[in-house]
Amino acid sequence: MDNSFALHIPDAELEPDPLDPGQIVSGSPEVTGKVIWESEDGSRVRGIWQITPGVVTDTEADEMFVVISGRATIEFEGGPTLEVGPGDVAVLREGDRTTWTVHETLRKAYAIG
Repeated sequence: MDNSFALHIPDAELEPDPLDPGQIVSGSPEVTGKVIWESEDGSRVRGIWQITPGVVTDTEADEMFVVISGRATIEFEGGPTLEVGPGDVAVLREGDRTTWTVHETLRKAYAIG
C-alpha cells in the first residue's frame, strides 16, 4: 500500500493461514490473518493475526504487537511467561522459542522488523 490509511482492526476480514500441524500441542487452534503493509524486500511487515483457543509452539520473529481482543499465556523457553489480553503490548525477539496457550480467541495487530 503506497498511501496512508486507517483500518478498524476488530472488524477486519482475515484469511485462513493454516498452522503447521507440528506446531499444535493441544486443541484445534485455527489461525487467520491479513498483511496490511509489507516493505519491498519483505523484511518489514505490518498486519493483523488471530488464533482460536488451543496450545501451539512457535519460533518468533522480531515483533511488537498489541492485543485487540482475547487472552493468551506465552511461555518462553528458558525465559519469562507473559499473560496478554486486550490493550497489552508485547515485544518478541527473533529466535525466541515460545508456547502459546490461547484461552480466548486472540486478535492482535503486529509489526515485524
